[in-house]
Amino acid sequence: FTDVKLKVSTNSDSNKVAEIRQAVKDNEGYCPCEIHKTPDTKCMCKAFREQTTPGPCHCGLYVKEVVHG
Repeated sequence: FTDVKLKVSTNSDSNKVAEIRQAVKDNEGYCPCEIHKTPDTKCMCKAFREQTTPGPCHCGLYVKEVVHG
């Protein structure tokens, strides 16, 4: 995946997105899947920002997808 371009989009399940966004809001902007509140766990978390392969973030709010073309 070294030369693959990825785009970030929200999960296609609008109910799941609404549920997770509320959980993030309730957690003061931090990923609801993380125990510790640090700059690295602020949504969009560092782990997802640095993810170099396609797939979802921990909580499933965001998804990285391969850009074709």
